[in-house]
Parts: sequence; structure tokens; C-alpha cells
Amino acid sequence: MECLITAFEAKHDFVEVVERKGLGHPDSICDALAETLSRNLCREYRNRFGAILHHNVDKALLYGGRSAPAFGGGSVVEPITIYLAGRATTEVGGERLPIDEIAVEGSRAWMRANLHALDVEQQVRIHPLVRPGSQELQQLFRRGRKRDHPAWGEDVKVMGVRCGTTVRLTVACAMIGRYLAHIDDYLAEKAAIARLADELSVEHGFSAADVSVNAADCPSMNTVYLTVTGTSAEAGDDGQVGRGNRVNGLITPCRPMSLKAVAGKNPVTHVGKIYNVLAYDIAQTLVATVPEIAAAECLMVGQIGAALHEPAMFQVRLATRDGAPVDLLAPRAREIAADRLARIPELVDDFVAGRPEVF
Repeated sequence: MECLITAFEAKHDFVEVVERKGLGHPDSICDALAETLSRNLCREYRNRFGAILHHNVDKALLYGGRSAPAFGGGSVVEPITIYLAGRATTEVGGERLPIDEIAVEGSRAWMRANLHALDVEQQVRIHPLVRPGSQELQQLFRRGRKRDHPAWGEDVKVMGVRCGTTVRLTVACAMIGRYLAHIDDYLAEKAAIARLADELSVEHGFSAADVSVNAADCPSMNTVYLTVTGTSAEAGDDGQVGRGNRVNGLITPCRPMSLKAVAGKNPVTHVGKIYNVLAYDIAQTLVATVPEIAAAECLMVGQIGAALHEPAMFQVRLATRDGAPVDLLAPRAREIAADRLARIPELVDDFVAGRPEVF
């Protein structure tokens, strides 16, 4: 189907709300571990059999533990429990694959690399629950400041509310007790986060920013957002795949977005995963490479049984600068859209390599 190019006015409401969950948020952990498992399965399938076999391992659940945080230390009383569930090809020609080992070791490796205060061996329990799929299916906000502030945990959540050209940012950041001797250290780190958020607001063109960090704190009652590991998962905050960031890294209820959970889905056959990443790439490329385009939105709908490069509906909406006519930009937009469709086989390799972020 030829890509439909239509116009829209990039005039957003006076008020807009956007949210971002950090890597240490329980929902983000689930997304990351599901996608890591899918990626590692793809590599194992290719190494053993030369092709990516059927799998969808997108049903991850994190059951929060219990902890006793304290300035200067603290302890995890009951570990975090993670369940990795889904369907995957577990045996080919009598050769069984070590699915459980792949799931557990891959998850531990990701958490070691991304959650710097978490003791993966002692503070986490991982239960792989991956079974073979049906026979029919088998056939068919980051910024490098953590090293300077080890007290900042990876469980960060930012809620932004824009009113015209001003923005109100509510930041929740799990602080790590072992790096804070007393409450004054904690308050100093909160102030550093507020300064960083204010700097970023100015960098992104906002005339004013109202920043609140760990708003539920009550220092006079010694009630602050203190953790042992840097994630709220240690003390009862649970997580699940698909409840966090979309493919663009944000939760944007005021703008078009998909509710599809893509982490852990098969990168060869799952239309929802492929089209989500593709649509975001097309819109982003249009705005970045065509000066006359102020904003772009892309809609892609698949048809069961149809080839991936033949979407049932393919629409690109453009908002232009200074009244530039959409008709004159349509050929370039179609060229970019067609190029991205033709690159779908390469996109599979990108997924396996972990290049496109999906949460």
C-alpha cells in the first residue's frame, strides 16, 4: 500500500503531561529483562540453527521484596522475585536449548550492568517460566551523571506538566543509604538533582521551571526516599512488562502513542514490535532531515498473513513551517518511508544487537 501523506496543524494544548520511568523502575526492569531474554534467544538460535526461531517472552513480572534502608547502610530483608514467562522453541531435532540458563544469566548480567547498588546474587531471585509454543506458531532520560553521584539510584521517575512555555517537573529518585552519612547529605543530593532538572529545562527552551524532588519527603519526621539498592523494587513496588515507557522512551497521553508492549516480542514476526519502532524512526527522521517539517506522526497497521513490508494502513501526517505545502514534501516523505520499510530485514539485526531502545 502506498504511504498516505496528509497535513495536520502542530498546535498542542496549552497544558501537556509527559512521564518517563528510569531503568531502575520495576516496570522498566521487567521491560529490560524481557527484551534481553528475547535478544539472547535470537543469538542462541542463530548460533545453533542459523535462524531466529519462534518465541515471545514478554510476560515478565517483578514481585517486590522487603528492605530496611538506613543512612550509611541498610539491608534487604526479603529478596526481589522476578518471573520470566512466555513461549519459545526449546528443542530442535532432539537438541534441547538451555532456556532457563539463558534467562537467568542474561537477567543477572543486565542488572549488574545497570543497577549499581543491587547485589544480584543475594538480593534477587529469578524464576524462568518459559515453555514451548504451539506447533502452529512455531511453523508460521539518560544522562551520564551517576558516577558523580553514586547516591542516586537508577529508579527515577519524572513527570512533566507543561503550561505554555513553562514546565513543572516532579522527580522521584531512589537514594542509596550507603552513600549518605546523614540527612544533610540526602538533602544536598536532592538539591543537586533539582539543579540538573532546572538546567535541562533551560537547555530545552523553557522560560521557567518549577522542580520538585522526592515530594513526599518529610525530613523533620525522618521520612525520606531512602533505599538499599537504588530501586523501589526492594520494598514492595512491583513491576510488569508494558506498563512503562513506550518505544519513544516516554509516556505521552496527550499525543498519539501505541499501548502495545513490545519488549520481549519476536523481532522477526511480531508486527506490533516492528511497526512501533519503524513508525517512530520514520517520524523522527522526517523532522531531523527535512527543514520544512515542524512535526510528523506515523500510523502503521498490519494485516495478519500479509508481508511486513505491505502494511494494511500506512499514513504519515506532516505539520510544516511557514506554510510550506505538504504536497511538495510528500515525495521526500514517501522516499524516507519506503526506505525504512525496505530496511526491515536489517532492523532484525539491530534488535538482536540491542540498538533500538524499546522502552
